[in-house]
Amino acid sequence: MTFSLTARCEITGAFGIVVSSSSTAVAARCAFTRARIGAVATQNITDPRIGPRALDLLETGLPARTVLDRIVETSDHIAYRQVALIDAQGGTAAYSGEKTLGTYATAEGKNCVAAGNMLAGEDVIAAMVEAFESRSGSSFGKRLIRALQAGLAAGGEAGPVHSAGLLIQAEVSWPVADLRVDYSETPIADLTALWEMWKPDMDSYVTRALDPSQAPSYGVPGDP
Repeated sequence: MTFSLTARCEITGAFGIVVSSSSTAVAARCAFTRARIGAVATQNITDPRIGPRALDLLETGLPARTVLDRIVETSDHIAYRQVALIDAQGGTAAYSGEKTLGTYATAEGKNCVAAGNMLAGEDVIAAMVEAFESRSGSSFGKRLIRALQAGLAAGGEAGPVHSAGLLIQAEVSWPVADLRVDYSETPIADLTALWEMWKPDMDSYVTRALDPSQAPSYGVPGDP
């Protein structure tokens, strides 16, 4: 019921995930990142505990492939799970249990990995990787959004999607973008519009947190 792309920016080292699903509020339980460590998407019959566990293992210095092997070996009901992850070096790994729903696929690319289930076709996932890789000159957020759009254009899920999310983790300890459309008839279009609104202010909000004296004008009554 989900398709996603998990990625690393080769220029800044930021991590990001885009995800969409026919289910409500997909990003709330499927997308996990940690600054300078990695990113994990856990989906299908989702176990949100897998995300933090995988990030803890990545933080010990283990590569993505080894971490995934550990998760598969030690997780309950792993046959129902689909997992994709990327480490700080851009190493990727993906897993689909034998009870993954419908048509499913994974694909690993340069600094990215995509996974999906209940797909209209396996080429949905390949299209997401290709879209992310082919726009190396664009901003990281735009590349993530375009990957999600490419997945939808290639057929997306077998049925209509209703939620979507974008998560970007840079050097600071909190996500610099955590955008969600929890229910909509057009969640990917809505997420794209939300990103366009958020993008111009994203860096300013980081500055306001770290050093308000250096922040741009707040643009509110009483702001000098």
